[in-house]
Amino acid sequence: MILATLGPEGTFSHEIASRLTEEEIELLPTIRSVFRRVEEGGADGFVPLENSLAGGVGATLDCLYQFEVAITGEAYLRIHHHLVGSVEPASMEVLYVHPQTHEQCSAWIETLGIPVVHTASNAASAEACARTPRAGAITSMTAARIHHLTVLASDVQDAGDNITRFVHIASAPPPCSNPAKCSIVIDPEADRTGLLHDLLCVFADRAINLTKIESRPARRGMGTYIFFLDIAASPGWQEALEELSGIARVRNLGCYPEGEVYG
Repeated sequence: MILATLGPEGTFSHEIASRLTEEEIELLPTIRSVFRRVEEGGADGFVPLENSLAGGVGATLDCLYQFEVAITGEAYLRIHHHLVGSVEPASMEVLYVHPQTHEQCSAWIETLGIPVVHTASNAASAEACARTPRAGAITSMTAARIHHLTVLASDVQDAGDNITRFVHIASAPPPCSNPAKCSIVIDPEADRTGLLHDLLCVFADRAINLTKIESRPARRGMGTYIFFLDIAASPGWQEALEELSGIARVRNLGCYPEGEVYG
């Protein structure tokens, strides 16, 4: 089975995918293109979902709602960002940074005082830096080596414990006899007093732990949202989803084991 993930070579997505599979890895230019490839069939996918510093990855959350795919597993990668380039920071005229990387290194980037240009991936940042005179980039060690860039400063993220959670996606979920958690998306399709309280009480009344809750715009106008939840697959979770379906539109994105931490 082909495993599709965000490229080019040197991204953190490529790094963790390489650790987890010996199958063919297909590198694609955007997260949306990974989802499209999985939905079309013939490949699974591996995408970043959230970061311990920058929060949820908007493109992944939106695609989980828009594409008919399922989450079948997860893994965590410790993230280390490095300033690279061919000149010292004082001589840099531009700094190439992926938007998520910018959020994870925002305090440190501000001290540089260098104009920032956003890129599609950490590997793309390194590639742009390599072809641009008097440029720098914040990227992975792997991408720096691929493009023969000098590491000028290591571990420039805003906190030492920087972890990104990735999820494995497939066109259909395989059986999981003993899941640790389930991911769901809730579309209330309405706005009324006490709605969020009613949604969350379904889990609280059964002592089911919510390990994540995040909102995204529903794109039906200002003030309309959908909610992404991770719930512990403890006794009563299936009944909770059935009750929840009577309050709002609910989609179970998948149930899967607890992921390992790499790096």
